Amino acid sequence: MECIFATNKSRLPLQSESQISIHEPILSGTYLRKSDHKLIQRFYCKTCRRSFSTESLSPLKYQKKRHLNDVVFSLLASCASQRRIARIIQVNPKTVVRKFIFLGKTSLADIQHKKHLPDRKINAFTFDDIESFEHTKLKPLSISMAVEEKTRLILDFRVSRMKAKGHLSQKAKLKYGFRKDERKKNLNKLLQSIKPMTAEGCHIKSDMNPHYTLPVKRIFPKSFHEVFKAKKGCVVGQGELKAARFDPLFSFNHTAAMLRANINRLFRRTWNTTKKPERLSYHIAIYIFYHNLRLLK
Repeated sequence: MECIFATNKSRLPLQSESQISIHEPILSGTYLRKSDHKLIQRFYCKTCRRSFSTESLSPLKYQKKRHLNDVVFSLLASCASQRRIARIIQVNPKTVVRKFIFLGKTSLADIQHKKHLPDRKINAFTFDDIESFEHTKLKPLSISMAVEEKTRLILDFRVSRMKAKGHLSQKAKLKYGFRKDERKKNLNKLLQSIKPMTAEGCHIKSDMNPHYTLPVKRIFPKSFHEVFKAKKGCVVGQGELKAARFDPLFSFNHTAAMLRANINRLFRRTWNTTKKPERLSYHIAIYIFYHNLRLLK
């Protein structure tokens, strides 16, 4: 028979021995957790004859510096590099790397389950791409992102590899060979993930990119898709804010400017470059949680 703890943690009993059956775990002492000096209750299961604690299923299990998680989380979303964070909180840089990967994977999983969004339908959103690169400008990346129109909540995002453009295309092909363009596939995934949270007939805004019209019509057949001509960027805002007096895509462009201003690897003219696209996804996921749940509130 399977241990009751493995199926339902909420049913852990706190009863006297006379009320405990053979299928229920019993109290089995406590231990002092070194990381935060908290007293943790242990249990023993008579069925599987194994002991466990209230923290056995915690994602923070085995972490020796769990008290640093919130500090690292805030600094990663506040334009600090990993090495600078290690200097600020006076820990080994490897500790910050482990924290970054843990927080990134957790944030990415929570975004997939829409834990960063309120429980309501979206009536209007704007989507577009911003560009970055991995290691060198010969290997560009595209970040497709959707933002709610009025509240500027970031709904979801996707990071895609793309081919180099312009005068760099031939040089990139000679040096790194053929590079697959993932933008179309990931844009479809982005719009599919947003569809369940949108109201029927929602208002969708984007620029006049010819690759946007077809997937929007297919995935949102009853929506109103409004397109606008892309405008020249102004000096401030990392090139994302536009020089025009009225910007119809302001909610997206302002959010994209905040993304570049708060994620060090997305700065314009920076030496903090991305080495792996999945690490860029981790960093953006961390910022999205900070943006939606702290900055906007």
